[in-house]
Amino acid sequence: MMVRNQSKVRRVLTVDLPMALILLFTLSPYIWMALTSVTQESKLFTEGPSIVGATLENYTRLFSTIGFGANLLDSFIVAGGTVVFGLGLSVPAAYAFSRFRFKGRRLLMLQFLLINMFPLVLLILPLFILMKTLGLVDTYIALIIANSTVAIPFSVWMMKSYMDGIPRSLDEAAMTDGCTRFGSMYRVVLPLCVPGIIATGVYIFITAWNEYLYALTLGGRQVKPITVAIQTLIGEYQVEWGLLTSGGIVGAMPATLLFLLIQKRLIAGMTQGAVKG
Repeated sequence: MMVRNQSKVRRVLTVDLPMALILLFTLSPYIWMALTSVTQESKLFTEGPSIVGATLENYTRLFSTIGFGANLLDSFIVAGGTVVFGLGLSVPAAYAFSRFRFKGRRLLMLQFLLINMFPLVLLILPLFILMKTLGLVDTYIALIIANSTVAIPFSVWMMKSYMDGIPRSLDEAAMTDGCTRFGSMYRVVLPLCVPGIIATGVYIFITAWNEYLYALTLGGRQVKPITVAIQTLIGEYQVEWGLLTSGGIVGAMPATLLFLLIQKRLIAGMTQGAVKG
């Protein structure tokens, strides 16, 4: 009995307590944001953030005065469009790289990795000139295309690794039964790739939702995602801390809820494709 108690105390001191401290340290900024967002502006600098006398005044002002709802809609359109456009290109590309052997295949896959090694700021100027020439600046299409340049290369690698784990004999059996190459991909491979497609789609959505540099450069008056809208709350001489923190929490909610709802499929899609067989 004494040995069991000593083992329990040792586990608490060596595992539970350090994990609790790490969790508290990690969550403390979010707790501070949540408390600040529900604290009245008049009490914020005198009494500090507190749950006592909590109010939703900052959230009400955020949507009624600032017009944050329109910014959320812009972010949903851009992120959703990037998911559709990104998956529409990355899934067929991954299938081609997984199933076909052609000249320059390894070089093209290597280029997809090299693209992710360069910072986004290097692509801003050529993308801005291209979009301005085409008359697409300050439009959803410009931001969707720009975000896709970042999301597609890694998405192709994710989908390819997952498709490599699907036996090619299934494709051959489908084509033997009369399916075309496209039919075998659509009827056989894609249904088996649903977890991988979901994982890739969530990755693309979160990447586009959190993107700031392209939204600031290629957006403007007509299209202003939440990442840019939140930045406008920081003035030259004053910072609206209540609005800023409430905007940050509202902006983080969609991606967080999306991850919580489909985390099992997301983890399965990101790990199952890493093992062949």
